[in-house]
Amino acid sequence: MSDIKISIVIPTYQEVENIPLICEQINTSLAGESFEIIFVDDNSQDGSYEAVSKIANHIPAQIIVRTEERGLSTAVITGIESAQGEYVVVMDCDLSHPSSAILPMIEKLASGRNDFVVGSRYIQGGSFDDDWGFFRLLNSKIATWLALPLCHIKDPMSGFFAFQRQQFKNCAHLTPTGYKIGLEIMVKGEFSAPGEHPIHFKDREHGESKLSLKEQFLYLRHLRRLYRFKYPVTSEFAQFGLVGGTGFVIDSLIYFALQAFFGLGHNLSRAISFWPAATWNWFWNRTITFTHREKTGHLKQWLSFLATSLAGFVMNFGTYTTLTSYVPFFIENKFIALMLGVLVGMGFNFMMARIFVFKELDEEILEEEKEFHH
Repeated sequence: MSDIKISIVIPTYQEVENIPLICEQINTSLAGESFEIIFVDDNSQDGSYEAVSKIANHIPAQIIVRTEERGLSTAVITGIESAQGEYVVVMDCDLSHPSSAILPMIEKLASGRNDFVVGSRYIQGGSFDDDWGFFRLLNSKIATWLALPLCHIKDPMSGFFAFQRQQFKNCAHLTPTGYKIGLEIMVKGEFSAPGEHPIHFKDREHGESKLSLKEQFLYLRHLRRLYRFKYPVTSEFAQFGLVGGTGFVIDSLIYFALQAFFGLGHNLSRAISFWPAATWNWFWNRTITFTHREKTGHLKQWLSFLATSLAGFVMNFGTYTTLTSYVPFFIENKFIALMLGVLVGMGFNFMMARIFVFKELDEEILEEEKEFHH
């Protein structure tokens, strides 16, 4: 059994200037503790390997150079899987995370108060450099707000986090993408008491930020997968409803256009507008809402979706007609009856879509993992 107490995992790409600095900071902060520093480098070829090799003569540091895989999240997983310490700490190499916070974070884990601790900018005592512009701060806040329903901490976007290494095996089906692997580990792991420790987040001094527009889109995709993992039915229903809302707009535009420009009657316009709107809904539900489910043949699936949509429309119309014909309240409040009919029809369509149209994959998780690793 290893006698290492703390493993610090640091993903890198072209951070050769920061490597000696962060090693010295960690060595000073952890004086008297048994620790190891594991750099996971995406083949920077900038002297990072040589720098770590030199440092390893007086500080317990090693570097894993990956030549066939790229990405911050998978680099972190590689480092965690190589760690030997009782506790794992993940931090950035750009000196934005203070190494002085490592021991207080470990103390919270050791005391049993928390089983996952993040270095937080947004709790009392936390802060960041004053030169953050409005749009950078807004971008950070929006990204944070989007993630809040997934966990119960104020800075779920933090890339500085710690946990007991043995709990990593409880993380179910990690599908790393983008740059927020800490959020995924926290959501998918069996952590019952996550906590935060205040830090000052400092802007990098050397090198360039790796955060790009592409990474932000990947983050949104990542969030969608995490919501689907934690709230599978709710997240699908929300997406189904959003697609249905756009379909309603398509339906209405075609319905009114057929009457205004072609002189068709109400009933014929309604009968015609249903088909392109339902086809629109089928396409986007296949592409977005149920993209993780079985991809049956287009024609067969389209016909199945149209059939269930027609049945849902019948339930929608039937609910509205029944309520406005026999219930006094709804006779006086037809719009409320209309909304109830829409909800009944949508609920029916959603259930039919989940069960019969977009069938679950037996190997869904394996397919997702394969997709991300390629």
